[in-house]
Amino acid sequence: MQSNSLIAPIIVAIGVIIAAVAFAMVTTLLESADSGADLRLTRLEEAFDAEAAQRARLEAEIGTLKSDLARLRDDMSLLANRAPVAPSTVAEPTVDAEGLTLGEDAQHQPETEALTEQMRAARNRFNKGITQPRNKTMLALLGRPREDLGTDCRGITNPKLKGLVETRQIGPIKTTMLKPALDSLERIVAKLQQDEPDIAAKLGTAGALCVRLIRGSNSAVSNHSFGTAIDITLQGELDPFADGTMQIGLVILAEHFNEEGWYWGGGYNREDGMHFEVGEETLKKWVDEGLIPSQ
Repeated sequence: MQSNSLIAPIIVAIGVIIAAVAFAMVTTLLESADSGADLRLTRLEEAFDAEAAQRARLEAEIGTLKSDLARLRDDMSLLANRAPVAPSTVAEPTVDAEGLTLGEDAQHQPETEALTEQMRAARNRFNKGITQPRNKTMLALLGRPREDLGTDCRGITNPKLKGLVETRQIGPIKTTMLKPALDSLERIVAKLQQDEPDIAAKLGTAGALCVRLIRGSNSAVSNHSFGTAIDITLQGELDPFADGTMQIGLVILAEHFNEEGWYWGGGYNREDGMHFEVGEETLKKWVDEGLIPSQ
């Protein structure tokens, strides 16, 4: 009788123990599951962060490649704007009365030689306070030179600009540009004739107005399209493009163009010493003064 009375408490005690063990096991399993979920979530977040960082690197590389492509297109445009110059005739060596060939110094004037002699210029000395005209700025200030643009040279059809286009003889140069640019070029040449008459006498041009797209682009307009840029030659010789050197005469000439607010192509990352274009500040001034109609 007494043993039977002990069975019920024992069963209850066993049940309590089993419940406690089950509770502990379930708690442990839940904690393990939570830890596993947290670990998987952490790993997913790390993978996402790594993908985001990789995407940012790729976007930065794409931006760099786009900038390089734009510079390459500009370089191609500058090269394409250079008109071919007829090769100079090589003169026969000068011979004295005794039949001896005269030395080079006796055959050429030193100042003539120096004009086209190549040199490395301190390019950071130039274009101070002058901004290279960007395509966006040119279109905003001057408008589209014509609607149908291609890769071949065409004329300006924009009525506001067309009325300003003139062909003028300035010293030894005959060129077609916008009237304010021609007026400025006249002042440059006049000052050059006073200060550097030897350079002024040897001036030539390889091209100015040429309305077209930049080679390889379906939308970017060449800066030569607006009649505010010109390529200058000395003694009919083209300055080599992007070779790290420039003709001495062009370096001297750059100072005179800078004084009139023109940007010198010798300041490009890949220098183009023969290229000169009206800077943004001067263009804005001409628009403000009414010399160029506002768009």
